[in-house]
Amino acid sequence: MTSDEYSFYHLYSAVMNTSKKTIFFPFPSKPFIWAVLSLLLGSLIGSASALFLFVLEYVTNLRHANPALLFGLPFGGLLIGYLYHYFGGSANKGNNLLIQEYHHPIAKIPFKMAPFVLLGTWVTHLFGGSAGREGTAVQMGGALADQFTKWFKLNEKDRQAILLMGIAGGFASVFGTPLAGTLFAIELMIVGRNKYNYIFPLLITAIISHYVCLMWGIHHTVYTLDLVPSLDLYTLFKVSVAGVLFGLTAILFVKSTDTVSHFASKYINYPPLRPFFGGLFFIVLFYFIQDSKFLGLGVETIVESFTISQAATVFLLKIAFTAITLGSGFKGGEVTPLFYIGATLGSFLAVYLQLPIGFVASLGFVAVFAGATKTPFACIFMAIELFGSETLIYTALCCVIAYLISGKHSIYKFQLYL
Repeated sequence: MTSDEYSFYHLYSAVMNTSKKTIFFPFPSKPFIWAVLSLLLGSLIGSASALFLFVLEYVTNLRHANPALLFGLPFGGLLIGYLYHYFGGSANKGNNLLIQEYHHPIAKIPFKMAPFVLLGTWVTHLFGGSAGREGTAVQMGGALADQFTKWFKLNEKDRQAILLMGIAGGFASVFGTPLAGTLFAIELMIVGRNKYNYIFPLLITAIISHYVCLMWGIHHTVYTLDLVPSLDLYTLFKVSVAGVLFGLTAILFVKSTDTVSHFASKYINYPPLRPFFGGLFFIVLFYFIQDSKFLGLGVETIVESFTISQAATVFLLKIAFTAITLGSGFKGGEVTPLFYIGATLGSFLAVYLQLPIGFVASLGFVAVFAGATKTPFACIFMAIELFGSETLIYTALCCVIAYLISGKHSIYKFQLYL
């Protein structure tokens, strides 16, 4: 945690601990207004996500067809670093800026955050960087949503709602999970206390953005579970063991990314050079591994993990490649890599736990994510939306254990703990 993050955390904690004032969301007095805002914002975010995913698929296919593009990764990193250093301003904080502005409003989220993170993520994936897409969608949704603060002259409390609506819409549309998107936005801000009085406009925005994205012809990955074990105490015990390992893996991911970021900040004074050298280290690691499954999103490997057990080195190497990419300053998100890490680890553990491969892969898919983001309920509902309700008891147990085991280790440094 940096000094700025540390100061902000303790400042807000002091306010929360001493203030007795309860904040109520003014939604009930004007439901029609919020329904209209949800419709407008959901349509805007859904369309933006469709554009993002369409171009993301294009640049990914382009990289697959031209493997030599990997050698451009350092120069892509230099471009990203240069743009953010000289023109990014507060947008450099990424998702943490949304969390900070929710708790401690200083200034409107700059609109440029949206095009900057779009361009940065496309460049990262064009050259093979190991990153995701959640960070892009959430930042894009938050930046677009906060423009409504000025246009509709929203007060501070209403602004909190509109920011959460942007986050929910971005997450829901990019993954095709409106329920998970809604709960992700609610859980993201304060760990240990959820404010469900915001839930109606968040859910409407998430649903609309999801379906608008689909209307543009975007298709999401379909995951199929062939076998789910019957509910019994022995299987619950095995799932609990897996949950502990998934929580420890979440810690390893967070610490690895933080270590690379700290090392880059300490030894490379000129920020644009951090992703440049990160790209060089990435290429060196790839040279020794010689396996393209660790480049980009890695969705093919995630899908494969539901039917084929992966080696123990797969999830560890994905952590290393992603830590280098994101820790050095490339743009994207952590969530899809967390899906990859959890699913591949789950498929590996399934053999030793003597459980169906797809079943344990599905648990890891959401549980490592729950541990690294502190959003267990969002992950439980995501599992229902992606895999069905048959695994609900097992998924809930696994996600909660991973969440508890991982403690306060999170990819979001401005989250508050109450």
